[in-house]
Amino acid sequence: MATTTSSTTSAGSTILSSLNSGGIDWSTLATNLSVAQFATQNDRLTTRSDTLDAQISTASSLKSTLLTLTTSIATAVRSGDLSPQPSMSNSAVATPTLSGSATPKGSYSIEVTQLAKAQTLASPTVASTTTTVGSGTLTLRFGSMAQTSTTDANGVTTTTTGFTEDTAHTAAAITIPAGATLSDVASAINAAKAGVTAYVANTTDGPRLVMKGAEGAANGFILEASENSADPGLSQLAWNPSTGASNQLLQTSQDAAWKLDGLPMSSATNTITEAIPGVNLKLTATNAGSPATLSFADNTASISSTMTDLVDALNEMVSQVKTATDPMTGDLARDGGALALKRALSALSGTVIMPNAAAGEPRTLSDLGVSIQRDGTFALDGAMLAKALADNPTAVAAMFTNGLYGVYGTVDGLNRQMAASGNAYSLANSITRLTAQKTQVTTDLSDLSTKQEALRVQLVSRFAATQTNISASTSTLTFLKNQIDAWNSSDN
Repeated sequence: MATTTSSTTSAGSTILSSLNSGGIDWSTLATNLSVAQFATQNDRLTTRSDTLDAQISTASSLKSTLLTLTTSIATAVRSGDLSPQPSMSNSAVATPTLSGSATPKGSYSIEVTQLAKAQTLASPTVASTTTTVGSGTLTLRFGSMAQTSTTDANGVTTTTTGFTEDTAHTAAAITIPAGATLSDVASAINAAKAGVTAYVANTTDGPRLVMKGAEGAANGFILEASENSADPGLSQLAWNPSTGASNQLLQTSQDAAWKLDGLPMSSATNTITEAIPGVNLKLTATNAGSPATLSFADNTASISSTMTDLVDALNEMVSQVKTATDPMTGDLARDGGALALKRALSALSGTVIMPNAAAGEPRTLSDLGVSIQRDGTFALDGAMLAKALADNPTAVAAMFTNGLYGVYGTVDGLNRQMAASGNAYSLANSITRLTAQKTQVTTDLSDLSTKQEALRVQLVSRFAATQTNISASTSTLTFLKNQIDAWNSSDN
């Protein structure tokens, strides 16, 4: 209110100053009058805009802090100190990583009998890297290579390789222009992005085009050529197992074969997603006949430090909420979302976060030594936490896992509640509502500015007419004065 009075007084003073000066600046007077006309409304809207900015900022900060806390707990549970970190007794065989989909426990036997491989094919040599190879179309067809062995009457065994096309895997036609070299062909194959990469190898015998497919038995390929009769030569790059030279097939594609606890498994790639629930495996070597053990580290040792960090983080949030909802000075003193968050935090230590816990096992944060103080802050009883860990280590560890229940599930649930725009008592809804109000105030300020400018233009027009009339009157007065002076002179 003081701002409005000050602005209005300032506008009035400027107008009086203009009127009291020797000559009136009609343009400035019009501007000052239009400003004075809308000063009260303009100040009220500006103050409202500043208040809304502060409210939106505070609500967004609270929402961001809660999200950061949720993300930190999720990271600790899924891949940080609270996660049951996997390890292999033979690290050369495979690299395990946590996927976060489940919390793995126990130990598993891993035996890799065969790694997945990608087909590698090389063309015949050409004279040099600048030698052109003809033009036309190269076509990649995909499928499986299979080797069969036959033994004749003389005991001679012959092994042949056959190809079965996978018609569901779309063939790739690649246009090769006239004047292309092996390097140009490699670039064209790579540009096709068909699942085969190519490069030129400068071998001791000469340049060769090398092509590599994707891992897995089903990702074998053959290369067909339809050459331009006017520019022949492209057919030298074609290859299939029935007619091509066997030394061109450097490696046949194959699946990985491995055993989990003695059970046979297969995979098209060496990267196995969810090899067991919650764990991905990257196979790196074979260990046929010598199974390795996959096990998981106990995470109970990290729970004490994590609980201390959690209480500190919760207290930081409590402080922010307390400031934001202060009845006298808080930006969100009467905001539904902020007050709902305040209530949820005050009830957090006693909230049942493990509804399926057995009798005698911890079910709430208070069972782990977390309590609420009179000022609304959290405190941790280290001795009570140590006793809970000693009495029920497995049950306490279960409270720090990735799932619907437990510490992460509870904080994540609160975060989702505060981030739900459809919830009338969420921070997201508060931000949406306040932002809409801010938009309306901005529109009102713009409309007010338009009205102010229209009044200024109107006043300038009126004052211009007044100035014209005054000028005419002044001219008439001057004429009459001069005439009277002339009469007086003639009488003398």
